[in-house]
Amino acid sequence: MELTILMPCLNEAKTLAICINKAKTFLNENNIDGEIVIADNGSTDGSQKIAEDLGARVVNVPEKGYGAALIGGCNAALGDYVIMGDSDDSYDFLNLMPFVEKLREGYELVMGNRFKGGIEKGAMPPLHKYLGNPVLSFIGRVLYRSNIRDFHCGLRGYNRESILKLNLHTTGMEYASEMVVQATLHKLRITEVPTTLKKDGRDRPPHLRSWSDGWRHLTFLLMHSPQWLFLYPGLIFFIVGFCLSTVLVFGPVRIGDTTFDINTLLYSAISTILGFQFILFFVLTKKYAAKTGFIPVNKTDEKINRFTMNRGIFWGAVLFFLGVIGAIVSVVIWSKSGFGDLTPEKMFRLTIPVLIFIVCGIQLMFSSFFLGILEIKTKK
Repeated sequence: MELTILMPCLNEAKTLAICINKAKTFLNENNIDGEIVIADNGSTDGSQKIAEDLGARVVNVPEKGYGAALIGGCNAALGDYVIMGDSDDSYDFLNLMPFVEKLREGYELVMGNRFKGGIEKGAMPPLHKYLGNPVLSFIGRVLYRSNIRDFHCGLRGYNRESILKLNLHTTGMEYASEMVVQATLHKLRITEVPTTLKKDGRDRPPHLRSWSDGWRHLTFLLMHSPQWLFLYPGLIFFIVGFCLSTVLVFGPVRIGDTTFDINTLLYSAISTILGFQFILFFVLTKKYAAKTGFIPVNKTDEKINRFTMNRGIFWGAVLFFLGVIGAIVSVVIWSKSGFGDLTPEKMFRLTIPVLIFIVCGIQLMFSSFFLGILEIKTKK
């Protein structure tokens, strides 16, 4: 069988028949060997019977959620290709040939682009049209070097075997982002075709929750891009903080009428420590990815394999003891004044760098222990 048209369904009795009839018309008019699968997520309005009466195959998916329904439907699909679309009559199931043609050309994921095809007035809330979708799609393009302009279009086609290999697992609305992200990271052939969006035929509020689902999309995009989440901010914090700290350790710096002194040195130290911790988070995330495969590991990540628990503990201890030596020196200097009052401007130039070494050393040692925990293999 060439094609499965997959529709997730949760109480869509009012529009389901319209969508199924359009999908059947499309298959018949284009002589495509295909099926229509309704991935039902626990409807209580008779949607299942409507689908069965119209000749569609109903797959009951007990686990709740948009992603769960689509994963269940994809697993049960018989077609080589799958075109998924909402069963609320917002997408045009009569005009699916652009998706089929691209799939036949060898593309493994074909995304619909509603902004190119046209969005009917009232079909998309202004918050989604002008903020949510454009911003999240832009973030996705930057983080993953993707050319997709509409990350969250619900009408898309894909090579079933290729998508199954991605082991997609998110059960909520963020499934839409997961498919694009994982397909991009695994270097699948992806393209876009224009599609339309019209106002849906529901007589109830949509299942989508703007702020909570938008936040889930955003966190998903960030967590699967540890470079942008941890490494790049960490490098900025660390380099800026370290350079400023190094300069200010030797004395105040005056630029025009502005003097940068120990207060700036303290903030620089905080920046250095935060940056160092962010970089460690990046290393730990990459190590975890190599173990679990939640994101693919590339050749440049192989350098991270040189970072082991024992090496991390050793270098953490070195940093820590350098800091301890500096602390001892500061106590000696204090003792020479009879443990009396000290000039903060002078002593902070020693104690603040000491704290950087001590804190970073402790961070590195305990992060290394955590790395060792991540690498423990448990028996099943």
